[in-house]
Amino acid sequence: MTLITNLLIFFLVLTDYHLHNPMYFFLSNLAFLDMSYSSVSGPKMLFNLVTKNQTITLPACTVQVFFSVYFASSELLLLSAMSYDRYVAICKPLHYTQIMSWRMCSHLAVVIWVFGIIYSLVHTLCFLRLSFCGPNSIHSFFCDLPHLFEISCTDPTINIVIIFALGTSVALSALLFTFLPYVRILRTILQIRGTTGKTKAFSTCVSHLTVVFILYGSIIFIYLVPTSSNMLSVNKLLSVMYALINPLLNPLIYSLRNADLKAAFKRTFSHPKK
Repeated sequence: MTLITNLLIFFLVLTDYHLHNPMYFFLSNLAFLDMSYSSVSGPKMLFNLVTKNQTITLPACTVQVFFSVYFASSELLLLSAMSYDRYVAICKPLHYTQIMSWRMCSHLAVVIWVFGIIYSLVHTLCFLRLSFCGPNSIHSFFCDLPHLFEISCTDPTINIVIIFALGTSVALSALLFTFLPYVRILRTILQIRGTTGKTKAFSTCVSHLTVVFILYGSIIFIYLVPTSSNMLSVNKLLSVMYALINPLLNPLIYSLRNADLKAAFKRTFSHPKK
C-alpha cells in the first residue's frame, strides 16, 4: 500500500501538466523518498516475519544504515523546502513564479539529495569502525544506529558524539527552517479579508504541517525519549511506524485533502463516456 499510494502521486505529478508547479514538484520528491525509505527495511522485515529467520548480514545491515539515514535526513530538509514554498506562495504571491522558478526548485532538490548523501556517508563510515563479537541481537526490526551501538565490542563514544552533534544540528536547523516561515504565514493569513480566502490559504498548509508533526513526533519518541526495558516493545512499535506507517500516511494526508490531486486522478483514470 505504501508503494502503490506514493507511486500513484509520483505518477500523477509526472504525467498531469496541471500539477507541474513547485508545490507538486516537492510533493513528488516526498513521494519518491517515502517509497525509497519504506523499501530500505520493509522487504527484509517481511521476509524475517514470514520465514522466522530473524538474521541479517553485516554488509546488508550497513546498507540499511546508509540508506535509512540518507532518506530520513533528506526528508527533513525537503519538508523545510516545502515550508519555504508555502511561505512564498502565501506571503509573496505576486513574485511566486519568479522566486520559485524551476531553476530554483531543481537547485533546492539537488542540494537536498547531495547533502543527504554526504550526511549519511559520515555516519556510515563511522559505523564501519565498529566491531561486533556477540551477542549480536538487537531489539529492533531493522538496523538502527542506537541499537547497534549497544552491542558493539568497540567503544562507540565517538559515534555517539558525532551522531548527537550532527544529528542535533541538522534536525534543529531543519525544524527551524520548517516552522519559522509559518510565523509569517499565520500573520499573513490573519490579515486576509473574508473567511473563504483564509480557509483556502490555511488548507494548503494543513497537510504539510500534519506530515511534519507526525515525522518529528516519531523521531522525538524514538531517539530522544530514554528507553527502558519496559519501553522496548513501545520503541519497536514506534520504529515500525517511523519506517513503514509514516510513508503510508503521507500520501493519504495529501491526497485526501487535495482537490488538485483528486481532479488529476479523475482525469487520468476516468473513462470517457461513449
